[in-house]
Amino acid sequence: MEKNGEKIVNPAAKGRETSEFLMAIVRTLSTSADFEQREKEKARIEKTFTQSDKRLGELVSENYQDLAQITQDFSTISKSVNEAREKIKKIKDDLSSCKTLLHCKRDELRRLWIEGVEQKTMVAMLDQIEQIKEVPTKLDNLLLKKHYLHGTELVVNAVAKLENQLVGVEALRDLKAELITRKEQLHEVLIDELNKQIYIKSQSPNFSSLQGKKSSTAQKQDNLKRKGVNGIPPPEKMEFGKEVKEDLNSNPEDDPTHFMAILVESLYMLRKIPEAAEGLKVRIQPELSAIVARTSQHILESTSNHVDSSNQSQCLLDLLENIFHQFRFVAHMHKVVLRNLHRIITTGSRREVSGVPVRQECLYDMTDVWSKIQAVVELLLREYLDVENTSSSRQRAPSSFDEPSTDINSFFAKKRPAKPKKMALFRFDASIHAISTNSYVDDSRAFDTGDLFSSSLLAEMGLEKNQMVCKPSVYNITAIFKPLELFIREIEDAIACPDGRSSLQAFVTDFVQNIFLGQVHYTVSTSIGSATKDLIRYYKNPQSFDALRHVVDHKIQKELGVIKPLLTSTVTVDKNLQELRELMQDLPDYADQFLNMICNTLKEYRDTCHSAYREIVQYDSDERRVISAMWAKDEDISRFLRSLPSWRSLQSASGQELASEDVCSEEEIKALNSKEAQILISNLTSSDAMIQQEIITDVTQMRTIANVHESLEWFSNRMKDFSNCLSARSATTAADIAASEYPPVSEKTLSSLKNLVKDFQDLAEICLLLLHLEVRVHCFYFLLPVAKQSNYAGPIDDLDPDSNVLKLNKDLSSMEEVLQQSLQPKKFRYIFESLGFLVASILMNSIQYMKKINENGIKKMCRNLFAIQQNLTNITMSREADLDHARQYYELLYINPDDVITMIAEKGGRYTFQEYTELVKLHHRSHAALSPSQLERRMQKLKEVFFKTPNGECDP
Repeated sequence: MEKNGEKIVNPAAKGRETSEFLMAIVRTLSTSADFEQREKEKARIEKTFTQSDKRLGELVSENYQDLAQITQDFSTISKSVNEAREKIKKIKDDLSSCKTLLHCKRDELRRLWIEGVEQKTMVAMLDQIEQIKEVPTKLDNLLLKKHYLHGTELVVNAVAKLENQLVGVEALRDLKAELITRKEQLHEVLIDELNKQIYIKSQSPNFSSLQGKKSSTAQKQDNLKRKGVNGIPPPEKMEFGKEVKEDLNSNPEDDPTHFMAILVESLYMLRKIPEAAEGLKVRIQPELSAIVARTSQHILESTSNHVDSSNQSQCLLDLLENIFHQFRFVAHMHKVVLRNLHRIITTGSRREVSGVPVRQECLYDMTDVWSKIQAVVELLLREYLDVENTSSSRQRAPSSFDEPSTDINSFFAKKRPAKPKKMALFRFDASIHAISTNSYVDDSRAFDTGDLFSSSLLAEMGLEKNQMVCKPSVYNITAIFKPLELFIREIEDAIACPDGRSSLQAFVTDFVQNIFLGQVHYTVSTSIGSATKDLIRYYKNPQSFDALRHVVDHKIQKELGVIKPLLTSTVTVDKNLQELRELMQDLPDYADQFLNMICNTLKEYRDTCHSAYREIVQYDSDERRVISAMWAKDEDISRFLRSLPSWRSLQSASGQELASEDVCSEEEIKALNSKEAQILISNLTSSDAMIQQEIITDVTQMRTIANVHESLEWFSNRMKDFSNCLSARSATTAADIAASEYPPVSEKTLSSLKNLVKDFQDLAEICLLLLHLEVRVHCFYFLLPVAKQSNYAGPIDDLDPDSNVLKLNKDLSSMEEVLQQSLQPKKFRYIFESLGFLVASILMNSIQYMKKINENGIKKMCRNLFAIQQNLTNITMSREADLDHARQYYELLYINPDDVITMIAEKGGRYTFQEYTELVKLHHRSHAALSPSQLERRMQKLKEVFFKTPNGECDP
C-alpha cells in the first residue's frame, strides 16, 4: 500500500522476508562444495553486515532522543503493568474471602436490606406528604397568576397520589376531601375563564360613530379575514401539531390563542371536555344578550343619555355595527375553541391522562353558535323595528304593477260627475292652541319607550326600558339594512343553510315584504291623499279656500331653489317620492317594489291632476270645455304652436340648445306670427256666433293653471333626472352597478316610469299652451264686438275708447298680475309676446264687420288701438309697433280711396290686397252717394295697381 506517494511496508511481511533471506544464506553455505564460493558469500555477508551496522549506528545517532524516550516510556509502562497485575491478584483474593464470609452471614444481610428499603419508602412518603400539604398554597398561587395548566396538573397528580400511594394515610383525609372538592370546582373556573376570554376579556368594540370616524363593515370584515381578531390569527392558520406548554415566567393572557389552548388542555386533564362543551353551548345566548345590553348602555353613555330625533338612526346603526363586530369576534373565538377541542379528540387516544375517549357527539359546532347569534339579532330587530306593534295592523303593498296608459286624451273623456261629499264646516286642527298642544305632547312622548316594548322580549334580551338607543319604528330598517345584509351574507357563508337562506334572512325578508312595504305604502298614500283631497276641493270650489293656502311659502321655495310658487300637493308628492327614492338606495334588494310604489303614486297623482284640469276647463254640466282647452288638445294647432320660435326658445331656456336651422329671421318670425293669427281668426270668426262662456273668466283659475304648469314642469324635470339615473337590470354590467347611484330595476317598470314622466311633462306643456291661447281668446272675446256692436259713425263727442277695449285692458292687467306672480319671466314673455300683432290683426280684420265710419269713428278706433298699445307696452315693456301699423291702416280712411291707390302705385303697398279691398269697401259703405259702379272701378284699379307693384304682398 502507498500513503502520500510512499510505499508502506507491513512489519509482518518485512519479518518474513528477513527470515527467508537468512534461510537462503544458510542453505547456500551448507550446500556449496566450493570453498571460494563460500568465502565470497561470507565476504558479501560481512560487508552487508558492516553496512547494516553502520546504518544502524547512524540511525541510532539520529534518533537517540526518541529512542531514549521510548525506552523510558516502555520501562514505566512495564512497571505499571506489573503493579496492576499485583493489585488484580490481591482483589481476587479479597473477593474470594468476602464471598466466603458473606455466605456465612446471608440471613443477617437480608434483614438489613429490608430495613433499608422500608426506611427509604418512609422517607419518600414523608416527602410526598410534605408536598401534598403545600398543594393548596401552590394551587392558589398558580390560579392567581392564571397558570391553569400547571395548577390542573398539580391538583390532578395530588388527588391521584392521595387515592393511590397515600390512600391509607388517615391524617390526609381532610386535605384529600379539600383537594377533591377543588378539583371538581376547577373545571367551572376554567369554563368561566373560557367564557370570559370569548365574550368579555378580549373584546374591542368600536364606539366611534358619535365620537369620530368609523371604518365600514366591509373593511372590518376584510381586516378580520386578513389579520384575525384583536391580533389573533384565523383558526385555519393556527398550528395545532405542537405540544401545549405553559411558561411560568410570562403572562398567559398575552397570547389569547395559546391561553385558550391551555384552558382546553386543562379541561381535558380534568376529564371535563363534555361538561365544558355543554357549558359553553348553554352560555352562548345569555352572553350574547349581555353584549347587546353592555353595548346599548355604552351608546347611551356616549350620547349623555340624550338621544334626539336627529341621531336616533345613527345611534341604532352604531349599535348594530358594534354588535356585529363583537359577534364576529365571538364566533371567531368559538372557532378557536372548537379547533382545540377537535385537536384534543384527535390526539386523545394517544394520551395517558384520560382512559376514557371523548366522543365527537358531545361537542357543539359553529352552526350552534351562528344560530344563537341569529336568534339574538332577530330579538333585537323585533324590538327596534316594532314588529310586535305593527304586525297586528299590516298594510300590504300592491303586489303587481300594470303599465299605465300614456294616452292623455283618455283623461279628457266624459265621466260621471262625482257625488259631493259632506264636509265639516270648520275644524280646530290648525289653530295655534291645537298646534302648540300637539307639539308639546309629541315632544314629551318622543322618546318615552315605557309602554312600547314587550317586557318579555326585553327580559329575554337582558335590556331595560331605559337602555333602548332609539325609538322603535319600522323605518329603522332603512339605516341598518345594508350592514345587516352584509352580516347575513357572512353568516350564510359560514354555515350551510338547508334552503340557501338563514333564519335571520328569512325574518328580514318577511318583515320588509309583509310589514315595511305595506307601512310605507300606507304612509305615502295617506300623505298624498290628504294633499290631493284639498287640491280637488279647491279646484271644484275656488272661492271656498284662499288660493295662497295651496302653494308653498317662500321659505320652502328658497329651500327648493325655485323662484315661483309650487303647489303644496306637488311638493308633498315629491317629498314622498324622494323618501321612496332614498329607500331604493337604503334597501337595494327591494328597489323594484319601491319603484312600483313610485309609479303607482305617479299614476294616481297624474289622474288627480287631470281631474283638476278638467274641473277648471269645463264650464257646464255637459263638460263642454273652454276654447283654449280644445285648441290645446287639437293636434294640428298644438303641433303648430310647438313649432313656433317662441316655444322653441322655451325649450332652449330649459337646457336644450336650439339648432342653427331653428333660428328664424325677423321676417320669418313675422310670417309665423301672421300664420298663427290667421289660424285663430279663421277658427273664431268662421261663424256668426259670438264667444259666450267659452273663456276662463276667473283669473284665480288662470293662476291655478300657471301654478299647475310650474309645479308639474318642476316635478317632471326632477322625475326625469331620477329616471335617467336608473338602469334596466338586463342591460347593466357590474361596473355600471358600482358606478350607479341606484340599483338596477326591471325594464318594464322603468319604461312605465318614463311614460308617466312624459305624461306630467305633456300636461305641464298643455297648461302653458292653454294660457297662451286663453289670453288670445280673451282678445277675441272683447275685440270682436268692438267692430260688430259699436257705432263708429256717431256724434263728435263719442271719442272715448270702446268699453270692450277698456274691459280687455282691465282683463289683460288682471292676467298680467296673476301670471307674473306665478310664471317665470321667460314663460310670461311667451304668453304675452306677439299679442300686439294678434290684436292688430283682429281689429284690421274686423273692418269688414263695420257698417260705416266717419272721422269721429276713425279717431275712436285709433284711440282704441292706442289704449291697447299703452297697456301692452306696460305689460311687455316693448313698443308694440304692430299696433302702430294697425292705427296707420285705419288712418288711411281719412284719405280718398283714389289717393290711396295712387300712394300704392308710387310707394308700394304696406298691407295685403284683402286689407286694401276692405278699406275701399268701408269707404263706399260710409258714403251713401257713391255708386256701386264707382266701387267696382276702384276695385279694378286697385287690383291692377297692387299686382303691378313690386312690394305687393298678395297673389292675384
